[in-house]
Amino acid sequence: MLAVALDEADLARVAYDESPVPLTYPVLVDPDHHVAELYGIVNIPSTVWIDEQDRIVRPPAITPADDKFKDFTQIESQLHHDALRRWVIDGETPYDDAAIRERQRLPSPELQAARAERRLAAYLHREGRDEAAARHFARAIELAPDDWTINRGSMPLRGQDPFGQEFFDFYQSWEAAGRPGYGA
Repeated sequence: MLAVALDEADLARVAYDESPVPLTYPVLVDPDHHVAELYGIVNIPSTVWIDEQDRIVRPPAITPADDKFKDFTQIESQLHHDALRRWVIDGETPYDDAAIRERQRLPSPELQAARAERRLAAYLHREGRDEAAARHFARAIELAPDDWTINRGSMPLRGQDPFGQEFFDFYQSWEAAGRPGYGA
């Protein structure tokens, strides 16, 4: 098991250091979201199950570790835990190849453009060119308004609190749109 933080290194370090439970697995940092793009992750946190032959046996899905945010996720953690145990202990994968393909989302042209805009904005932000970065972050969000990795994931870079009013505004808009991309 390994984790990939879709944050700048300093933000990932804070989350790692403040984890209520010591992490016993590697945490990689991917500020350019390459992993999210390769595996089709559009909201955070997500998990992808990959077997020993590098095959995806479960596409990206929200799989909470506990029920602390069950009201928010509308997902019962025990369902994930049971499926994970069946895979690890019994080798039973949750889906056959056809079901996996059905659940993998190909990015739309708008999402691909939004990802490019977000990458450019993050680069410009790291270079201290915040005015230019702001324009590209705004364009990325315009192209993919419900994408968590783009919208909420860029809030710290845009000087916004990812647990503040901007997040709640995003959340309400996302909720009104039917919670896109947040299936179990």
